[in-house]
Amino acid sequence: MSDETSVRTQIVNGVGWIRLNRPRALNALNEEMVKIMERQLRDWREDDQVALVCIEGEGEKGLCAGGDMRRLYELRDHGVEAYAASFFSTEYRMDDEIHRYPKPVLVYMDGVVMGGGVGISIGASHRIVTETTKWAMPEMNIGFFPDVGASWFLNQMPGCVGRYLALTSEVLRSGDLLSIGAADWYVARATWPALKQALMEKRWSPESVRQELDHLLEQYGSATAPSSTLPLQREQIDLHFRFDTVEAILSSLEKAAESGDEWAQKRMNNIRSKSPTSLKVTLRQLQLGQKRSLRECLAMELSLAMNFMKCEDFYEGVRSVLVDKDRSPRWEPSTLEEITEDRIRSFFQYQWGGNGSPLVDWIDKGES
Repeated sequence: MSDETSVRTQIVNGVGWIRLNRPRALNALNEEMVKIMERQLRDWREDDQVALVCIEGEGEKGLCAGGDMRRLYELRDHGVEAYAASFFSTEYRMDDEIHRYPKPVLVYMDGVVMGGGVGISIGASHRIVTETTKWAMPEMNIGFFPDVGASWFLNQMPGCVGRYLALTSEVLRSGDLLSIGAADWYVARATWPALKQALMEKRWSPESVRQELDHLLEQYGSATAPSSTLPLQREQIDLHFRFDTVEAILSSLEKAAESGDEWAQKRMNNIRSKSPTSLKVTLRQLQLGQKRSLRECLAMELSLAMNFMKCEDFYEGVRSVLVDKDRSPRWEPSTLEEITEDRIRSFFQYQWGGNGSPLVDWIDKGES
C-alpha cells in the first residue's frame, strides 16, 4: 500500500484502491490529493494488474466534503492564483479521467458527498449510495459556483432539477440520487465491509470484470433505495426554475409564496440568501453548458474559478461558513439589480498570459 499522507492507494487481486485520507477535514481535497489521484488513475489506466478501481473515504463521516476552500481563503494575499490554477486544473483533469476511464470505477458514496466529492463520483461507472448519503453542490453558500463539471452534468438531469440544485444547494439523499440517475446502487452501510471483502478476495478478469461486478453488486445491494420526495417536487421545480433569469425565477416563487405555498417560500428565501453575483454567473454557466461537451465545460469552469479568486464574495462566503461560521455574509454587490451584463461576462474571460489556460487543449470557448 502507498501510505501517502492524504491519499492511500493499493492493488489487491486486480482492484486498484484509492482511499481519501483526511477524515478530520471530511476528506476535503487539496492540491496534493488531486495530484496523487490524477497520477494514479493515469498509471492504472494502462496497468494490466488493475481490472477495476474503487474509491472510498477514510472515516465515518463521508467520502469527500469538496475542495479545501479554506486553504484558498488563507492564500488570498499569498499567491492564491498560482495555487488555484494548479489545484483546479488538476482536479478537473482527474474528474474528466474518471468520466472517460476505460475500466470500471466504483465509488462508495457514504455520508457527505459534496462539491469535489460529487466531481469524483458523478462520472464513475458504479456509484454506490447508503442510508447516510448526503449529496449536494453547495458552492452557492460560499459565493462560488458549481464546478467539477456541473455545467455539463447538471444539464443531464431531468427537467429543471439541475438548475434547481445549483441555485439552492439542496441536499439530496440516496433515493433522490437513484431517481435522477446520479447513483446506481443502494447498499446499506453495515453491508459495505462484507462487499469490500468480496471485492478484495475475488480474482478479477479484465475480460468479464463489468459483468462480474454487476453480479456482485446484485448480491449485496439493490437498484432501489428509501423513497425519494424529489419526483413529487418535480412539477414545482419545473414550474418555477424554467425561467432564463434569476429575477424571473424569484418572481415565480414569490407569487406562489403569496398564495401560501410553503415550498415556494422556503426556496425563495434560500435563493435570496445567496450571493447575487454567484446566482447570475451560475445561471449563465448552466445555459452555456447546454451546448458544450464535458471538457469544454470544465475548461470554462477553470476560467470561472480563477475569476472567483479575485471576487470579494468568494472570500466573504468562505469566511461566513468555514472561518468565522457566523453564516451572515455581506455580499457586494448586495442586489441582483446591481449585477450588470458586463460583470457577468467578465467571469467567463480570464487573462492567462504565457501559454494560456492549463486546459487549453480542451478548447475553452469562453462565453459565446
